[in-house]
Amino acid sequence: MAEKNDLMEKIVSLCKRRGFIYPGSEIYGGLANTYDYGPMGTELLRNIKNLWWKYFVQKRSDMVGLDASLISHHKIWEASGHVAGFADAMIDCKNCKARMRADHLIENFIETNADVIARSTTIVGDEAISKKILSAVSKSKVEGLSVEELSLLVEKLKIPCPNCEKRNWTPVRKFNLLFPVQLGIVEGEGGMGYLRGETAQGIFINFRNVVDSTRVRLPFGIAQMGKSFRNEITPGNSVFRTIEFEQGEIEYFFDPDNASWNELFEKWKNTMWDFVTRELRVMATNLRWRVHTNEERSFYSERTEDLEYKFPFGFKELWGLAYRTNYDLTQHMNISKKDLTITDPHTGKKILPHVIEPAVGINRLLLMVLVDAYTEEEKRVVLKLHPRIAPYKVAVFPLLANKENLVEKAKEIYDDLKEHFMVVLDDRGNIGKRYLAQDEIGTPWCVTVDFDSLEDDMVTVRDRNTTQQERVPIKNLSNYFHNKLDS
Repeated sequence: MAEKNDLMEKIVSLCKRRGFIYPGSEIYGGLANTYDYGPMGTELLRNIKNLWWKYFVQKRSDMVGLDASLISHHKIWEASGHVAGFADAMIDCKNCKARMRADHLIENFIETNADVIARSTTIVGDEAISKKILSAVSKSKVEGLSVEELSLLVEKLKIPCPNCEKRNWTPVRKFNLLFPVQLGIVEGEGGMGYLRGETAQGIFINFRNVVDSTRVRLPFGIAQMGKSFRNEITPGNSVFRTIEFEQGEIEYFFDPDNASWNELFEKWKNTMWDFVTRELRVMATNLRWRVHTNEERSFYSERTEDLEYKFPFGFKELWGLAYRTNYDLTQHMNISKKDLTITDPHTGKKILPHVIEPAVGINRLLLMVLVDAYTEEEKRVVLKLHPRIAPYKVAVFPLLANKENLVEKAKEIYDDLKEHFMVVLDDRGNIGKRYLAQDEIGTPWCVTVDFDSLEDDMVTVRDRNTTQQERVPIKNLSNYFHNKLDS
């Protein structure tokens, strides 16, 4: 566990040092569970989002996009069930006042003390501990247990507070995650809204608008990418879980009489796996699928699976896939009294479609590629990001910063390449330190302008992964890097 924590600390340190991720509101002491993205993080996040959109929307003929409002009518969230049931089980330490999710507290304790618990008779044989609770403990997955069952586990396992190490807990209780918003100067329900807790509801309430204003035909999907907000307590781990996060969500609508939801589900599993392993080039050995138990699966879902990644803090959810039936459209149609059916153009049959929902946190994708790419070698730390998503594609160096002719030539190359790629011009320090700095932010190629360049119009191109160098004509650089990126 110490090694895992060390790795996460190294990545967090690199992210701040090299401008990927900063703590939110840092100069005022910070604001828990919020983060800001620096210059490198902004580019990496944008590249991942653009790649996601291209893969799931632009390259498919059965997908359209949407960008719904961040703030929406309170009745939307009442109809969806979020107001009544969108809650986490929270527990407070009476000693140090730390608040945390009870399921995360228990799961982290089980994972850290698995050997001790396996040999212990603390809960095995205890009449108060049901088979369901024992099964959850054996799987290190207690999400879905009732607040009473979670409280019982905290007591029986004698779990200390990870902050102060005392065992003085409040009972576990439910805590709603939605952020209410009071709109304008009107008090009461009339001016009540919510920051969206997920992007999916914006898709459902605009289903009729999309059908009427486009030429979509079942089966088809509506994709949305944007911010969601959840007022939840997080266990740290950088941007893995935050109160403000970016989602990439798809609702794939189909007629259950003409399409097998199981077959569609399997197709989406393959598509998600393909995106992570082939587009983001993440190692498949660090990925696995996990099926939700009946206890943790949402009541409206017939089947839910998570694509999990092996983060330094363990296998955790990266991407969720759920068959949501037609629950959401039914709820909104019944409560809004608006017709949300679609008519089959061939038979005239009215259909209230069912949906398969792949939903991913883009911030988690970012953290995943950072972890997966982080490599320590004998004399350097390098982020082996796929060139498509690297913040800078090329760094241009004059060999010496105090030689005007070298600097001028380097600026000419930089000005030409920046029309095609994100490029940086760097003349700080010696050339070796510049290489190492670019390695740490994942820049795939470095171009060095030396004195020979002034004579032969060629430059030295260094490859990040291999550190091998080759001479390339300046006039060929743009095509050279285009070919590299397309390979």
